[in-house]
Amino acid sequence: MFDLTRKVALVTGSGRGLGFEIAQALAMSGATVLVNGRRSAQVTQAVEKIRAVGGMAEPLVFNVAHGTAMDTALTKIKRVHGRLDILVNNVGMRDRRTIDEVEATDFEALLQVNLTAVYALSRSAAAFMRAQHGGRIINMSALASAVGLPHGPSYAASKGGLEALTRMLSVSLGQYGITVNAISPGYFATETNATMQADEALRHKLEDRTSLRRWGQPHEIAGAAVFLASDEASYITGQVLTVDGGCVSHF
Repeated sequence: MFDLTRKVALVTGSGRGLGFEIAQALAMSGATVLVNGRRSAQVTQAVEKIRAVGGMAEPLVFNVAHGTAMDTALTKIKRVHGRLDILVNNVGMRDRRTIDEVEATDFEALLQVNLTAVYALSRSAAAFMRAQHGGRIINMSALASAVGLPHGPSYAASKGGLEALTRMLSVSLGQYGITVNAISPGYFATETNATMQADEALRHKLEDRTSLRRWGQPHEIAGAAVFLASDEASYITGQVLTVDGGCVSHF
């Protein structure tokens, strides 16, 4: 339904989890996907999986928080592909500690990856997209931006800031045909959440707080990303699409 043929997409942190599912879905919709991560072996494996099901994917190993590495990666994209149509800012750190445990330096380090690096990469990607007269930037937020939790102060702040940044960029870049939106996932059965799923009491508690009474499966995030990356979403910008099985709306 959503055709991304001849589009070039960069999905950060796409070696596994939700990032991988998004990368694979974009590729299966016709895009050439640049799979990103810091670990070469993991990125290579993800690329092979996407190619095995008929998608077009290439590895692009770099740390998004390192400015020089980011610049080198973008230069390579320009040299090899000559364009960048879709950027999915998926990579992020998670810290579930409380305010008694998170020092200011820890707080700052997480924001560097989850917020500052997203701004830097989006700013550079926008230069590509402005020259092309259009593009899509999709930021991955989280429920922590919408609900208060007793842990993860730096994570909550980074995702709240990310949603504000999404709205600001949508205003700044809209005149160039660039849309900027965010996706806010609920509780998904990923490797990152394996410890939470293993805690039977916590797992059931979270299921009870979700209207659909279950955790999301990783592939269920993909449709939202493909839609926002497509021409069908050309008049949608500055929005947060929540994919949470009804968690935020459930009392």
